[in-house]
Amino acid sequence: MQLTSQSIANGQSIPVQFAAGQPEGLAPNHNPHLAWSEVPANTRSFALLCIDPDVPTVPETVGRDDVQVPVDQPRTDFVHWVMADIPAEVREIAAGSCSDGFVAKGKRAPTGPAGARQGLNNYTEWFAGDADMAGDYLGYDGPYPPFNDLRLHRYFFRVFALDVDTLALPARFGAAEVLRAMQGHVLAEAALYGTYSLNPALAER
Repeated sequence: MQLTSQSIANGQSIPVQFAAGQPEGLAPNHNPHLAWSEVPANTRSFALLCIDPDVPTVPETVGRDDVQVPVDQPRTDFVHWVMADIPAEVREIAAGSCSDGFVAKGKRAPTGPAGARQGLNNYTEWFAGDADMAGDYLGYDGPYPPFNDLRLHRYFFRVFALDVDTLALPARFGAAEVLRAMQGHVLAEAALYGTYSLNPALAER
């Protein structure tokens, strides 16, 4: 299986159009175009994840003008998009069709392929203590890495071909629940990644 995008060149910088944040504040936050091919013949549905594995683990160092988050600080995953039960006939998601702008407190019912279910991304946890922003962030919300992080963040888009029509998921689910439910049902996987940084001291590559 192969995953391609008209929005993101594999391994290259993600255009600001597909990010949630830019130096001036919020960005357009459109979901990127994705298309997959060479699908196994017995595929019955797809699942989609977007994960940044480069998120700092020391909150006290994030967003400070007097500190740069070191490259070697231990990192953790941040989930930007979770979608399950994408129908087997779907082969493409258009740019901006599932997300157009950043919504405070999260999108209530993000659009997507008919029949698909969109899960919670990690902005749900990130804003949990903020009265103005707290809520369930469903669907796609793009990159917004700390401006003082010296590590170039990577955003991995992964599509899984599955041998079931639907996954056994709770009404409120995230990437962990999808990964558990997929066990034993993955026929093929395809991935690509883009990079993003808001640190002016970091030259994009």
